[in-house]
Amino acid sequence: MGMAAAEIEKLIREALPDAEVTITDLAGDGDHYSARIVSSAFAGKTRVQQHKLVYEALGGRMGGELHALQLHTTVPN
Repeated sequence: MGMAAAEIEKLIREALPDAEVTITDLAGDGDHYSARIVSSAFAGKTRVQQHKLVYEALGGRMGGELHALQLHTTVPN
């Protein structure tokens, strides 16, 4: 199955318009990715809350179209 990195980035940018998003395919299989996301929307939020924002942006695709996504979230410097 799998999901394209460009689609993941698009969904995140739609939900977090100011986000800087870098997607890395960890296994070359379109199923295992790492995402580095920098957004002011994360300010004042816990890491869990930040990750929840990203998962919500993916609209329930985790565990289905997208098997694994390692998240690194932070606010801009």
